[in-house]
Amino acid sequence: MLQDVRVQHSHHDPAAMRKQYRARGLTEAELAGDPYTQFAHWFADAVNARVDEPNAMVVSTAGADGLPSSRTVLLKSYDHRGFVFFTNYGSRKGRELTERPYASLLFPWHPIARQVIVAGAAERVSREETEAYFRSRPHGSRIGAWASEQSSVVGAREELEHRYEELAARYPEGTDVPVPPHWGGFRVVARSVEFWQGRENRLHDRLVYTAAEGGWTVRRLSP
Repeated sequence: MLQDVRVQHSHHDPAAMRKQYRARGLTEAELAGDPYTQFAHWFADAVNARVDEPNAMVVSTAGADGLPSSRTVLLKSYDHRGFVFFTNYGSRKGRELTERPYASLLFPWHPIARQVIVAGAAERVSREETEAYFRSRPHGSRIGAWASEQSSVVGAREELEHRYEELAARYPEGTDVPVPPHWGGFRVVARSVEFWQGRENRLHDRLVYTAAEGGWTVRRLSP
């Protein structure tokens, strides 16, 4: 006989959680001429509003089987060439970006009712760019890049810590830690960038830049 299984709802019902966004709107007239400049304006706003880790973004990729995967990664630089982050090239995202070099980036700036969504092609940054960034990282983070075979199965936490300790003994504080050959950056070259501003009654502003020959077009989307 099948057992009657009922889901017990907690007091925290997500369907009942609502917040009315009353922020000032976003108009086409106030947009910058390109999405990278507009992003710089909004990124500064997020920093000034003390949004926690404003450079945190959700990076979404897809493998050869078409299944998507997402994770939070820190943006490390951006300019008119694209948005840059660093990773182990053997990680899941590294492998997927090698197989299918396209990505979506989502910046969820909830405290100021804003989102930025980037979609575009992903390319590896130069080795010189990777080395320059790697040397700016804290000593422990540089060792961690060697200690972790990102996304691979590890038997126990102790194995990872033991590997780290071995490397820390090999490269004590103050010594140079070489850049792992399997580690580096990706640059996402935007094909579209959506700026989402939360508005009252769920009538949000959504303005999207799309790459066009010789520049960018801007369209407004229904919320």
